[in-house]
Amino acid sequence: MTNPQIPFVDYLELRPEPHLVAHECTSCAARYFDRRNGCAHCGGRDFRAAPVATTGEVRSFTIVTFAAPGVPVPFVAAVVDCDGTSVRTNLVDVEPSPDVVHLGMTVALTTYVAGTDAEGVDAVNYAFKPLGRAEQ
Repeated sequence: MTNPQIPFVDYLELRPEPHLVAHECTSCAARYFDRRNGCAHCGGRDFRAAPVATTGEVRSFTIVTFAAPGVPVPFVAAVVDCDGTSVRTNLVDVEPSPDVVHLGMTVALTTYVAGTDAEGVDAVNYAFKPLGRAEQ
């Protein structure tokens, strides 16, 4: 039996399949992952839940080589365009090298257990991983 699981961030939904959900302004369709009282684009005050595509393209990235104690480096931090929604994320299952990671790289949402509490509940976080040539 697996441990009970909860999402690490409130915009990650684990069921039925893992996916991200943005708050979308009903006036201008701007999307946000954090809670909003008003839209920064148009000032609208009404939002709806909007599922985010689970695949996308790397639009920007950096290879992080220095981090806080206990954080394994190097790793790749990226901005992924998921069908028009920008997602800030880390890339996993890829060598953190500019010879391997590139702009336009096709990636897919994945999840992993970020930690387990004293009661055995897993906190599940998200990242993106490259799609292999056969999967693109």
